[in-house]
Amino acid sequence: MFRLKDLNILGSKAELASLPEGKLLINTINAHSFNTAKKDKLFAEALTNGDALIPDGVSIVKACRWIKAKSQPKERIAGWDLFEFEMNKLEQLGVSGSSQRTVMFMGSSQKVLDLIVKRAAEVYPHLKVVTYSPPYKPEFSDEDNKAVIEAINATDPDLLWIGMTAPKQEKWTYTHWKELNIHCHVGTIGAVFDFFAGTVERAPMWWQRHGLEWLYRLLKEPKRMWRRYIIGNALFLWNMTKE
Repeated sequence: MFRLKDLNILGSKAELASLPEGKLLINTINAHSFNTAKKDKLFAEALTNGDALIPDGVSIVKACRWIKAKSQPKERIAGWDLFEFEMNKLEQLGVSGSSQRTVMFMGSSQKVLDLIVKRAAEVYPHLKVVTYSPPYKPEFSDEDNKAVIEAINATDPDLLWIGMTAPKQEKWTYTHWKELNIHCHVGTIGAVFDFFAGTVERAPMWWQRHGLEWLYRLLKEPKRMWRRYIIGNALFLWNMTKE
């Protein structure tokens, strides 16, 4: 049974620095992904069995306190926070090291990836950026999976970002984890691809600080987001009541 009460969730942004080096799968969890995992066994396994799970939602932080969960995160750690931490750390290694560090972005459209390459050259000039845009389809064929895995292994990146929206990105990475012959941290952070590329505007800092980024997204895209945040938040509250 998938329960918030039983999950191992990272406690604070400061704890990102304590994550061990090497091959590490880092996923995020929020109210929407929790609700989805309750109905999707493979997604639940991916979130439960990854190496690190970060609370990308103020609702997760508050719910853990309310139900007296095993994990008691002190603050929200957004996917963007993970992204900035990992990229800055690698950039510093690139500045001080003798060899260039490689970051790979797998997912999204070629248009978004091209914008990521352009911005990364400005913000992280000491990093080499490699991208791969997979086919846009609900499920990959065996040939598609093989091509993605071969591209990742051939790049052998120092940091790998997977961006195909939840739960597809988490399930794909978890399913093919043993086939990825890499040595680095891997983060499943779909929305961050668009934030960094500038194709989607992130909520202003005031909304973020007050735990209202979800409301900002709802107001900006009501037709697309109403089901996730209005029905979804009510469902999450019901699930927490049952726990």
